[in-house]
Amino acid sequence: MSGMSSLQFGFVTGAAREEVDALESLPIASLWVGGHVASPNGAPEVMVKLAQLAALSRRVRIGTSILLLPLYQPAIVAKQVADLDQSSGGRINLGIGIGGEYEQEFRACGVPVTERGKRTDEAIGLLRRLWTAEEISHPGPHYPMERVRIQPAPVHPGGPPIIVGGRKEPAMVRAARLGNGWMPYLYSPRAYANSVKRIREIADETGRDISDFEWTVFLFTTVRDDEERARQEAASVLGGIYRQDFRAMADRVTAAGTPEQVAARVQEFVDAGARHIIFAAAAHEDRLAVMRRIATEVMPRVGVTDQQ
Repeated sequence: MSGMSSLQFGFVTGAAREEVDALESLPIASLWVGGHVASPNGAPEVMVKLAQLAALSRRVRIGTSILLLPLYQPAIVAKQVADLDQSSGGRINLGIGIGGEYEQEFRACGVPVTERGKRTDEAIGLLRRLWTAEEISHPGPHYPMERVRIQPAPVHPGGPPIIVGGRKEPAMVRAARLGNGWMPYLYSPRAYANSVKRIREIADETGRDISDFEWTVFLFTTVRDDEERARQEAASVLGGIYRQDFRAMADRVTAAGTPEQVAARVQEFVDAGARHIIFAAAAHEDRLAVMRRIATEVMPRVGVTDQQ
């Protein structure tokens, strides 16, 4: 298979010391953490996990996959991200989304679930202004503030990349108009290709240059010598996360099988326009072993051998 020199990959991690050390010894470019405020699965809170990852990691880019931005006050996020970007030497990437699958999170945070899109769009603009470390005022409607200055600024002028997660048209519009990248999940390669086309169309319509845009994809992946075991395991893991039957859908939206089969699926996403693959190990056991196999047996087949 043909690869591209610009192709990168990384992993979703639980941010435990042993796992982070092991993953940073592999030829990867990034590590990511997810989380929720009040999910049925008891997931950790994402900014706490990002702080742990910043402290434990040394060389790779680190990010959220994803932060449910409408649940948070933008000033708090701006301050947390700026401090973590400083402490990590400018390695932060902020993956954001609007959520909504767990309505109890919005009740817990006092945020109307119907306002999550508008709140997110307003918050993105506010984050960038707050990251200038200059005094700003903002009329609202959701986050009014007057004469606010948050310092120090992040390492990079303008702050870390804001990578927009999601699956539907409003998320594509948000990515094209406000984001620095696109991170869909539970996508097929065909859906990814269609989203790339649509985001480029929206950017062209608004006159926005997205030549340095980050085309990422969040991909649940299982590598086993037994193809059927891998497929069943991926469907089972996703079913546990999202509380629904994924047996019919898993083959379309995961990469599960032998190293050769997973590499072929990854190549389909690359051909569709993805340039940064974020692997989430869909495994009930031996998660680290699965991630090692992705790095050492799958990605070399796609032309990626060293990102250290």
